[in-house]
Amino acid sequence: QVQLVESGGGLVQAGGSLRLSCAASGRTFSSDAMAWFRQAPGKEREFVAFINWSGGSTIYADSVKGRFTISRDNAKNTMYLQMTSLKPEDTAVYYCAADPKSHNIATLLYDYWGQGTQVTVSS
Repeated sequence: QVQLVESGGGLVQAGGSLRLSCAASGRTFSSDAMAWFRQAPGKEREFVAFINWSGGSTIYADSVKGRFTISRDNAKNTMYLQMTSLKPEDTAVYYCAADPKSHNIATLLYDYWGQGTQVTVSS
């Protein structure tokens, strides 16, 4: 059974940092691109960051550029999202996704999704 499991979420004050992890099991994703999305209450799920299979190419949403860093460790079958300078508007459930089915990597067309981890940023 293929699973993506996010961890590392929590409550943090504005300006703080968190590191999210996405651990994959059931198959290796070392040949697949992966991404982070988030969904705030009452809003649609939105793209946050993308990383190609090797980690050599990354793309960020404008709202997180310069504050968030996506990375991966293929030996551990794990992807990360380092979040710094957090803002209250970053509050959301964060999801990891793998194996995109569209050239537009910001869409929701990924084959695998995690269950999400809550990030809450207080002002």
